[in-house]
Amino acid sequence: MSKVIVITGAGGVLCSTLAKALAKEGHKIALLDLRLEAAESIAHEIHAEGGIAIGITANVLDKTSLEKAKKVVNDQLGSCNILINGAGGNHPLGTTTNPFLTEEDFIQKAEGFKTFFDLDIEGIKFVFDLNFVGTLLPTQVFAEDMIGKANCSILNISSMNAFTPLTKIPAYSAAKAAVSNFTQWLAVHFSKVGIRVNALAPGFFLTDQNRALLTNSDGSLTQRGQQIIDQTPMGRYGEPEDLISTTLYLCDDASSFVTGVVIPIDGGFSAYSGV
Repeated sequence: MSKVIVITGAGGVLCSTLAKALAKEGHKIALLDLRLEAAESIAHEIHAEGGIAIGITANVLDKTSLEKAKKVVNDQLGSCNILINGAGGNHPLGTTTNPFLTEEDFIQKAEGFKTFFDLDIEGIKFVFDLNFVGTLLPTQVFAEDMIGKANCSILNISSMNAFTPLTKIPAYSAAKAAVSNFTQWLAVHFSKVGIRVNALAPGFFLTDQNRALLTNSDGSLTQRGQQIIDQTPMGRYGEPEDLISTTLYLCDDASSFVTGVVIPIDGGFSAYSGV
């Protein structure tokens, strides 16, 4: 049965891959992104493959913007059945330079060097808002369409570092932990009106946001990139396509008794103690 699926952050590598896979299943896809050109580009690719999709500009931190996007979705595709909250990301102002604090850090004079004490509160707020509030607001707007309908669900995007935080990125780790907790809360809260709520927790996937951090210009791994591979039992980074099967399952009626789960898709990273 064809469903109307709304995806935020749809212009990104991971969410655009999910959008194309869901379109191939016959679903109608509303691609929401702050960058209209990116959303429309993915919609064009879906059209070329015979699917149905529209690109819409939307700011996940602006409820009015989301309400305008919802009107477009309702007018052109119909009432929303599934929401995928894919918008998110990190910011350098919420990131420390080193993984561990040392006394020598306090005499470090290099420009841009940041300890925990130098973290910019505005950068931290940006990361938390983008990931957590950027999940809450679209849910407030689009979940209303799901009330009284069967087989509706919400899929959030958490992270494997919501289980165990990574070094250097306290804001992002905390924000994704909040998304996981919120997923469980929503699952309980919406349980009586038939809306399921689950989340993916991707491990390390090479994207435009982290490529420079994990790889050198010649394609070799940085020290942090190699450390990640060494800590991943399956010995590789994730490919966007690795998210498809779990997404299809959680969006399908086959998972009708599954709600409140956060599924790591990380090659075993979150399960490995390093020993």
